[in-house]
Formats: sequence, C-alpha cells, structure tokens
Amino acid sequence: MNRVIKTLALTGVALAFLGCEARTDKTDGGGVLLSISNFDQLPTSVSISGTGDSLRIPSLTVQNIVKAPNSATSPLMNVEIQSFEVTYTRNDTGSRVPQPLVEPRPAVVPVNGSFQYGELPVMRLAQLTYPALKDLAEVGFDRETGSQVVVLNLWLRFYGRTLSGDPVDTGPNRGFTIQFVP
Repeated sequence: MNRVIKTLALTGVALAFLGCEARTDKTDGGGVLLSISNFDQLPTSVSISGTGDSLRIPSLTVQNIVKAPNSATSPLMNVEIQSFEVTYTRNDTGSRVPQPLVEPRPAVVPVNGSFQYGELPVMRLAQLTYPALKDLAEVGFDRETGSQVVVLNLWLRFYGRTLSGDPVDTGPNRGFTIQFVP
C-alpha cells in the first residue's frame, strides 16, 4: 500500500510539472507585440515660449497584441511597461537635436488589452535647453540654419517585459512632427 501511495504521489508531481511546462511553452515565449495607438490632440506648431517646463500628449494608448491571434494566451503574456523614450530627429535642414527623453512610466498592459496614459510628457525643460530650441527662445532663430522655425520629428518607444520575463517594446514606429517657433 505504501508503494502505491508513493507511486501515485510521484506520478501526480510529474504530471503537474509536465502540465505547467507544456502550458508555458505553448502560450508564451514573448508571443506579444506592443503597439501605440489613439494618440491625438497633438500640436503641429508650438511657440517655444508657451511650452512651460514640458510638452505633453493629452492621451495615448499602448496595446498588447498577440503575435498569433488564434493561439492560446496566458497571464504570463501580460506586459509590465517599465519606461518610455522619446527621440528627436530634424525634419528641416538643421542637425542639432535635443537629448532623448527617457522616463519610468510603470503600467501593466494585459494580453489582448490596452493601457491609456494621460498627459504623457514628450519634452521636458532639459530638451528645451538644447541648441536649436534654446536659440529660438533666446534670439528668435536657429543659429545653425538661420530659420525662425525648427521642425522636429518626435519618436515614441515604450519598453517592458512579459510576466515571464521576455523583453518587449513598441519599436520607434510611432512619431509625429512639430514645428517650433519663437
């Protein structure tokens, strides 16, 4: 009888272990993509004197999308967002750009779900003090190009991990253009 109980106990442990292993192998391995959507109300032109200490997006949604839509999902595919980054490129003849903005922005985006950020900063005082934008504020034109307008592309990227530990990010695939004037 003792032998039967031990055999049943070991069999139960083995099945539980194999069941968990098979489940996570089939449903996770990253298996998800992050996507930025629904950001609107963006300014297309901003007076450098009117930005205050930051420039913000009123509303932005990050979605957690399963790579294979018909596959099984698991809570291990939920994504914990850790930070976001905004990088800047010129969309005019200039080359001077602000340093990237990187900030923690914790959130959990459930698998096949979304998370909405409100008042997300895309530029802080530190970025506004870099040469091209600083020139607009101080002398009214970009000293590099002589232009009274600096046109920047702002590229957004969110970084996170699935609950199982796989890194995931949105990629720098969402951007918008803003004209800065004195």
